[in-house]
Amino acid sequence: MPTVRRGPAIGLIVQIVLLAGLAATVGLGPAGWLAGGAYGAVLCLTLDRGLRGSGSHALGPADRVTLARALLVGAVTALTGDALVPTGVDRPAPAGVLVALTAVALALDAVDGYVARRTGTASALGARFDMEVDAFLILVLGAAVAPAVGAWVLALGAMRYAFVAAGWVLPWLRRPLPARYWRKVVAAAQGVLLLVAAAGVLPGPGDALVLAVALALLVESFGRDVAWLWRHRSPGAEPPAVAHRRVRPAPVRPDLVAARD
Repeated sequence: MPTVRRGPAIGLIVQIVLLAGLAATVGLGPAGWLAGGAYGAVLCLTLDRGLRGSGSHALGPADRVTLARALLVGAVTALTGDALVPTGVDRPAPAGVLVALTAVALALDAVDGYVARRTGTASALGARFDMEVDAFLILVLGAAVAPAVGAWVLALGAMRYAFVAAGWVLPWLRRPLPARYWRKVVAAAQGVLLLVAAAGVLPGPGDALVLAVALALLVESFGRDVAWLWRHRSPGAEPPAVAHRRVRPAPVRPDLVAARD
């Protein structure tokens, strides 16, 4: 029976400690514990599987930074789950704590790429790990602001997963995409604009407006990439090689997109 590698196992322990800290400070109900605990368990098992598949025995320096960010996302998930699931107790997500955790997680998104370049430890696994954390954070933040703004904001996080599902049916959607700087800008904007909406600092319909802009940018980015993939769907039309480096993840390619610059 193979054992879980040390890095993912420590990550799960830290996740539980973070949840306990939230419970002792701002309060965390059963729904929050379930959401955060399930996230931590899936994170641990998936990361361990990725390490085994890549032949790695331990997390690299940049991967540890990404893991720290992933654990913060787990805390955001717990707070969001606690606020969304009705339990008979009015327990709104503490906006200040949620915003602070999200801000640190977004800031660390720039750190792991820098660490990977400085230490020469960039890898396909690290790029995929980074990308999945980003995508899930956007999904959770969309769920957190949906009660105040509207269910349509869930499209910000769901669009990427819908694209993945479409790729199961249409193999040409799984082809690697050429690097495009605008795609990175759009991906970064999603988290920042959702953070602004979660902070509730804009007056009137301001939150809905900034998220409408985020959705418009995402639709444009998806549309441009889908159009490119359609034009190159012929088996003989080989796309440019895409290197596995740590770059900010493209919002449309969770499996084959270029990693980071």
